[in-house]
Amino acid sequence: MNDTREPDRAEPPSNFIRDLVVEDRQAGKHGGRVATRFPPEPNGYLHIGHAKAICLDFGIAREFGGTCNLRFDDTNPTTEETEFVDAIQADVRWLGFEPSAVYFASDYFEELYRIAERLIEQGDAYVDSLSEEQIREHRGNYYIAGRPSPYRDRPVAESLDLLGRMRAGEFPDGAHVVRAKIDFNSPNMNLRDPLLYRIRRAPHHRTGTAWCIYPMYDYAHPLSDAIEQITHSICTLEFEAHRPLYDWCIEKAGVFRSRQLEFARLNLTYTVMSKRKLAEMVREGVVRGWDDPRMPTLAGLRRRGYTPEAIRAFCERIGVAKADSTVDVGLLEYHVREDLNRRCPRLNAVLRPLKVVITNFPEGEVRELECPLHPEDPSAGSRKVPFTRTLLVERDDFREEAFKQWYRLAPGKEVRLRYACLITCDEVVKDEQGQVVELRCTMDPGSWGGNAPDGRTVKGTLHWVSAERSVPLEARLYDRLFRVEEPGTTEGVSFLDEVNPDSLATVEGRGEPWLANVKPGDRVQFERLAYFCVDPDSRPGRPVFNRTVTLRDSWAKLEAKLTGKQEAKPAPPPKPAKEPKKPKEKAKAPEPAAEVGIDDFQRLDLRVGVVKVAEVVPQADKLLRLEVDLGEGRARQVFSGIRAAYPDPGVLVGKRVAVLANLKPRQMKFGLSEGMVLAAGGADGVVRVCTFDEGVRPGDRIT
Repeated sequence: MNDTREPDRAEPPSNFIRDLVVEDRQAGKHGGRVATRFPPEPNGYLHIGHAKAICLDFGIAREFGGTCNLRFDDTNPTTEETEFVDAIQADVRWLGFEPSAVYFASDYFEELYRIAERLIEQGDAYVDSLSEEQIREHRGNYYIAGRPSPYRDRPVAESLDLLGRMRAGEFPDGAHVVRAKIDFNSPNMNLRDPLLYRIRRAPHHRTGTAWCIYPMYDYAHPLSDAIEQITHSICTLEFEAHRPLYDWCIEKAGVFRSRQLEFARLNLTYTVMSKRKLAEMVREGVVRGWDDPRMPTLAGLRRRGYTPEAIRAFCERIGVAKADSTVDVGLLEYHVREDLNRRCPRLNAVLRPLKVVITNFPEGEVRELECPLHPEDPSAGSRKVPFTRTLLVERDDFREEAFKQWYRLAPGKEVRLRYACLITCDEVVKDEQGQVVELRCTMDPGSWGGNAPDGRTVKGTLHWVSAERSVPLEARLYDRLFRVEEPGTTEGVSFLDEVNPDSLATVEGRGEPWLANVKPGDRVQFERLAYFCVDPDSRPGRPVFNRTVTLRDSWAKLEAKLTGKQEAKPAPPPKPAKEPKKPKEKAKAPEPAAEVGIDDFQRLDLRVGVVKVAEVVPQADKLLRLEVDLGEGRARQVFSGIRAAYPDPGVLVGKRVAVLANLKPRQMKFGLSEGMVLAAGGADGVVRVCTFDEGVRPGDRIT
């Protein structure tokens, strides 16, 4: 299969899905053959959650030399379109995977119909003439027992006749359905005589009007797997309760026995993953389409500038778990930054320009500066940047009244212009409204290259472009689409009301001449600003750039409730003159810690982890570096300040510990820390990690 990833490691990271596949192969099941499939419904574009499933389905097949089909579950003609089929195939291939074959459930419509006839003949299915509302009433619910339909024992010949007439188009929508005859009183609602076929008079994107009855997903899915002889049908966790029906369909049809396996779906903070909600945002004009760069769709992420390599690395990092949890979107952004940092050329662009005139640089003269495209990669080459008398800098890089720690431009302040020289601001020019419109500066002629001839220290370095020798550009500054961490979860509040009104700002800027030749899809770093990607809306001589991700996380800090840390406080005011001493008051008892409500506690995702590696961090006196298995298919790296309690960290290896698993990953000096190992100390001051005896497994939820 075609995959643009770097060569796999000698030992791929394990996870429970992979372990089950290994068990089947060791047992000789299916002769050791492995066949998987990715089965999207073509009713929308794929999103980042699908990327996790794609990497798992195709990754398992590739590792074991098997096959992975792309099969479209096109059983609902009212929501499916050819546009979505084409987009899904493009996304799968962009992500780096080539399907072994491309199929459609509609390829099997005739065979599925024949199996339905056979089920009726066997007494395992019947045609029901209750209305949709009556069927719902007869099925009951978790608290009310189900009741058999009065048509449940309809004669086989009558059901077969009705099925044939349903197919012929004699009846309107809803007049009849085909139901499985399983157990109308089962505690599993999916087994209470589920629907297998319904009438739906709508043209199909592939079969046109050839059919007016369509199979239900729970019927078409297992039988399509069987027809393709899929050995391992990997689904998300919400289908676990559907597995008995999956197995029932295969058993009663007497076809190839595929095995359904379930894993936890991907949930991201500040993101919605429901295709219904994504479609609603497109329909209501909240976004500009399925490929809007604010959308979590793969098309949107691609247009924003995300790379398939970064998305695959993210999917590998989060692993494969058995229980649902929410991943901080900051981890995805971290992987994007890591990938773009290696591949993107560094260029200058000014997005909110402020004019700077170098008064002692000759009018009309142009000095070409040779500047590297990537300071850390000499092989990337260089480009020429023109330096002229009139320059543009970022308006945010100037303050008329600057505090002591301000190292950018201000009256009398000296700064370095990247790759150029040192300049000092001498004069501020304002318009009639009092707005600053121009800075008049002088340069140090001996400082070309950015170093002072007398060795003085200049802390501030600014990016810039020539006013005359720059190109116009449009920058679309994208931010997170939602302003709350878990959109759509607040009772009585629509997820649309939680959309971030500042998710897009458009500015007109100027860029260095190199940017005149970029093409849609090119990715660059604007120095000191962010990573950007060229948008298809670009025109010759006027590129449009989408902000992919900022150079640092400027949105969310770790919540105080989860970390106990506070935001940095401003410097305290000067101390007042000493006052006469007052009589000492009795020390007040410390205030109790702020209460944590049950809702706050439920947000904590506490998991059992097994320590695989424990070692000291040589550069830190208090830290241990742990690698902890949470049952996700790879170990998490966690830095913990427990070195004093464990002078021999090796004693922790093999211990089952409690891990706070949904903390936002923290980039530390020594590496990325992906959680918190819980520890406690007694009155004796001895700190110990919380451990478990036998009987718990990596990834088990702690409640």
